[in-house]
Amino acid sequence: MCNFLLELGAHPDVQDRMGRTPAMKAAELGHDLALDVLVQAEADMTIVDVEGKGVLFYCILPTKRHFRCVQMVLEYGADVNNCTFEGKPVFVQACEQAHEIRDMCMTFLERGADPNATNPATGRTALMEAAREGVLDVVRGILERGGNVNVFDNERHHAAHFAAKGGFFEILKLISAYNGDVGLIAMNGNTPLHYAAAGGYAECCRFIGQRGTDPTWRNLEKKTPRQVAKDGGFKAASKEIRKIERRYAKYSKPKPGVKNPNPPWAVRLHDWTVEHQASLREAFEIADRGDGAVNKEDFVSIIEERCPFVEAEQLMTIAQAHEKTRAGGIKFEEFLKGNRFLQKAFLLTSYGPKKKKPKKARGRKAKFVAPMPICVIPESAYPRRENGGPPEYMIETYKNVTDCNRFNRDHPPEHPIQDDSWWYIDDPLKTFAHINYLAKDGDLSSMKKAFEAGVSVDIRDHFYKTPLMAACASGNIEVVKFLLERGANVNATDNFMWTALHHACHAGQQDIAELLINSGATVDAISINYGTPLMRGLESCRLDTVHHLVNAGAKPQLTNRKGQNALEVAKAYADTRLVHYIQDTLDRMPKPPDSKGDKQKGKKGAKPKAPAKAASAASGAPTTPATPATPKAKMPDPASKESVKEEVLRSSETVAEKSLFEEKKESLKDNVVHLNSLITRGATRKVNITFTPQRTWSPEATTQDLLRKREMRRQRFSYEVDFDDFMMPFKRNFMEKARLLQQGAILH
Repeated sequence: MCNFLLELGAHPDVQDRMGRTPAMKAAELGHDLALDVLVQAEADMTIVDVEGKGVLFYCILPTKRHFRCVQMVLEYGADVNNCTFEGKPVFVQACEQAHEIRDMCMTFLERGADPNATNPATGRTALMEAAREGVLDVVRGILERGGNVNVFDNERHHAAHFAAKGGFFEILKLISAYNGDVGLIAMNGNTPLHYAAAGGYAECCRFIGQRGTDPTWRNLEKKTPRQVAKDGGFKAASKEIRKIERRYAKYSKPKPGVKNPNPPWAVRLHDWTVEHQASLREAFEIADRGDGAVNKEDFVSIIEERCPFVEAEQLMTIAQAHEKTRAGGIKFEEFLKGNRFLQKAFLLTSYGPKKKKPKKARGRKAKFVAPMPICVIPESAYPRRENGGPPEYMIETYKNVTDCNRFNRDHPPEHPIQDDSWWYIDDPLKTFAHINYLAKDGDLSSMKKAFEAGVSVDIRDHFYKTPLMAACASGNIEVVKFLLERGANVNATDNFMWTALHHACHAGQQDIAELLINSGATVDAISINYGTPLMRGLESCRLDTVHHLVNAGAKPQLTNRKGQNALEVAKAYADTRLVHYIQDTLDRMPKPPDSKGDKQKGKKGAKPKAPAKAASAASGAPTTPATPATPKAKMPDPASKESVKEEVLRSSETVAEKSLFEEKKESLKDNVVHLNSLITRGATRKVNITFTPQRTWSPEATTQDLLRKREMRRQRFSYEVDFDDFMMPFKRNFMEKARLLQQGAILH
């Protein structure tokens, strides 16, 4: 369209009432192809709108297309130092979003943007905005191109204030390396140390305190940095500031005989050398004598030439600290490390996480107990789809896509041909969801679609859990019935050897447990810790579930891995009703009968009977082994001989061949008369009028059904199921037990 209009004579620099040109609109919307057409039509890229904004102001958005627009307009003459009529530069505008458009800001710098660009309305420079955004590359680029590091805005905020407020330690290092003042006091009385303490940035607090900031300064709220950190609950930052206060009290005022081993100028010199060590190493290698050392004069001249804030006397002090002998030189690698003129705590290498040394075991070594690993299916063993899609337990969700203005759940289409929304409503994108989550939510349509597509009803996730287990754990009886009708395995186990009955009893769902038992679930299934469904029901403190399991044949005398039977589990988890019920059940159980040997032992004076073998040996009766009778070979029957002979003679008779002159029967398909009759009566022009709808309406639950379903949920789970803080029976019972224990501990 742009080409068409330009060919008809449209002017590429036409402006609207706001002074915006087509190039500005194309750049704002990110239409790089349209902007390319305008550029080829020689559109002027220096035009500004009524606010003084050039085309670059409209390119500042975090997309790749806008970045291409920036490169295009800069190549064709856009002013990188364009300012609005209020004086705000475009580079400052870009640095306000530097975190999202880092490459764009670097492009502005490379194209000659003013590193000291300032917004006169706030007094903030591009350096301050980049430091506030925490973009290290942009800050370094501005400082390398001569950005003034020690300017402050209208509220006396320095770039270090913004870096400390965001906890950007690397930017604070850069500011200090370029001789930035990290102790400037803002109009609200806050130093960068106050802001670092308010954010709890312990490393930043330590760095700022070592670079000369007064840790005892109080802001307008009469709070020191340590009080600010204490109010925020940052113990690590408060601890670091306390160390800084002690050091500051010791070395801040000159005292006879007390010399600061870490003077501020030496600390700044170390920061500068770390930042510029690449260029310094190249200069030192040129003056190298061959042994990795340089002369004192060369060393001083190299540093003086590059570092503007260090005096010659201070450099001589550094040189003397490194020079071992008068004839010896200065090892520049040791100088770059900084450990000859600074203490270890002030070196930049001391920052960062410290490696903890392994503690030596005292006395005998404790026996190593390997933790029980949680068994999961490895990713390499996931059954994935043939087209490389997600694993099979991630199934496609089903959505009823139709015209909501015509049909809904209460007014569905009466006939498939009535719903013609397929012609004007696009199909939604495919979305996949975990089949166990859908089983919990009761999405039967998606599950039915997946099973019809070939997904197994017993598909397992990486924890070996099946949809039936998920439905039982969530108490969704409709999904349980649906899966059982589909043939789900009721005795399948997960990674903890829990069956679906374990999950149902743990959730306290008596009706689901009854349904599973009627479907063939094992009542006394053993889990990995030998726990039974009866124990899971006791943990959820549901009497109806426990009563049904006992009536179904559950054995309360079985014990788990800890040796606890059902009664002991009931005493730990359940209430008195269940404890009495299990106790009565155990009392009613018949005791195991005594064996004959025990009865014999119980009789007084009874002698033990001799074993049968001993009796036979004592009698001395000889035993003769039984010899099996040899069967006689059967003689052939004479009648069978005659029948075999007749069959052989019958098979030996020759079969008469068919005559070569016998006529073949011609099929009706090749008969011209038959085909002519079919054509005449129109039998060959059959038209299939079967209608196959492109999209069928899946029956949805009506509003009345949803209300009835909610009523049933309230009956099964109580009225609390509608609230966000609803808890399943086991969790509610566990939390109640914990609350009672806590109250008992408080009272005692």
